[in-house]
Formats: sequence, C-alpha cells, structure tokens
Amino acid sequence: MDAESRIDDTRPHSARVWNYLLGGAENYPVDRAAGDHLLRTFPDFARVAGIQREFLRRAVSHLVTETGVRQFLDIGAGLPAADNTHEVARRLAPGCRVVYVDNDPLVLAHARTLLAGSAPGETAYLHADVRDPAAILDGAAATLDLSEPVGLIMLSIAGQVPRHDVAAGLVRRYVAALPSGSHLVLSDGVDANPALVEAVTFYNERAAFPYTLRSPDQVAGFFDGLDLVPPGVVPTPSWRPAGPQPAASDVVSAVCGVGRKP
Repeated sequence: MDAESRIDDTRPHSARVWNYLLGGAENYPVDRAAGDHLLRTFPDFARVAGIQREFLRRAVSHLVTETGVRQFLDIGAGLPAADNTHEVARRLAPGCRVVYVDNDPLVLAHARTLLAGSAPGETAYLHADVRDPAAILDGAAATLDLSEPVGLIMLSIAGQVPRHDVAAGLVRRYVAALPSGSHLVLSDGVDANPALVEAVTFYNERAAFPYTLRSPDQVAGFFDGLDLVPPGVVPTPSWRPAGPQPAASDVVSAVCGVGRKP
C-alpha cells in the first residue's frame, strides 16, 4: 500500500489543520472541526499561523540576501501555501535548491503541486518523519550539497516530539550534520497563554500526532551552540518585522529565532 492510500481522514492532522487555518482547501471535515474549535478557544490561532508564514518569508529572505545560503532543508513543510520556501528563495536567487519533508500522506499526494515548475534537481520532497534524521539527511543529500551551508527550517515541528530531551537531541543531530555557515530557522508554540494551552489540549485528545507546547526558555535552548542572529529568540512577530515593531504583548504564543552554526 503506497503512502497516498494511507491518508487517515478520521483524525485531525497538523499539516491539514494548519492548511485550514491559512485559508487552504486541502483538508477534511475532521480537520476543519478541530480548527474551528481551536479558533473558538483561542481566536488568534489563525493569526498565529499567518505570523509563522511571515517569519518564514523574512528568515529565508535574510539567509539568501545577507548570508549567501542557496539551499534549504524544510522539515515539517506542510501543504503548499502562498510563499513556499523555494518560491521565496528563488525570487531572490534563482537556482536555490530546496528539500521539503513531511510525514502526512496528503502532503505527498500534493507534492506534485509543490514541485510544479521546478527544474530537475532543484526541489525534492521526502515522505519521512522528523524522528528519522538518518533517512532525511540521506534523502536530502540527493538534492543538496551537505558540504555547503544549508538553511535548516523547523517551524512548529519540534513540538511534534513530546519529550523535550528527544526533541532537543534531534535538533542537535540535524545541526551537527550540516557544515559551518549553516543556519537553523526555528519557531514553536509556547505555554505562556492559557487559552492556547486549553486549545492545544483539546486538539491533542483527538489528533493523529499531539503537539507539545514548551516554555520560551526551552525553545531558546534549541539554539545552544549557535550564534544567534539579532534580535535573538523573540516572539515570532518581533523577528525583523517588515513594518513597525509590533507592540509588546503580555502573553506570547510562539517564539522563534535564527542561529548560525560557527
């Protein structure tokens, strides 16, 4: 049985719920029901999804224009949406190479959409789980030159690993496999907002893969050993915003950062 035939539409999946929150159509009733409950419990959830997509655009733009990175490994890429990693990168530097990774069979089914228009060897998709770095790194090496700097993108994927020590170990393993000059781009939800904690608790009771909120300090720890790009680990809207600096909030839903491997 191939991966596309194993799509489970009886339980919500994070990639499909995220797609719904971003206004996409590649989701099932169970995903929309979960998304609607998240929005009732935490009305800013859709905005959080949009903020993360904006962070992706800003971080990839920074790596391409200011550091010269020309290849990206996007783990937990999700379903195609506006401004995917390869689109952002290639607007600034045609020829950038990107490998997307996700474990949702529906993402595999739509990989042809994600890869449409890409020259052979420039963009690839791996159906794999973040918990299997050997398979992901081996697969990525068919498209990326892992002896040259890579932008490692991990957005809301560390939270898919319940144990913090395991999640931190996985991040370290991916970073260790990449050369000096590579960058980690990471954002994850944090447990500082009671409404968000309630919404995620409800989601986890029904989801195929639960999501773990962590403290801001725990997320900051994923960057240990890396040189943080200013402004460091901050609330996601505050990382180099395109417009005026967002007003400070007493309650933070997600934090992010970009760190360079020395």
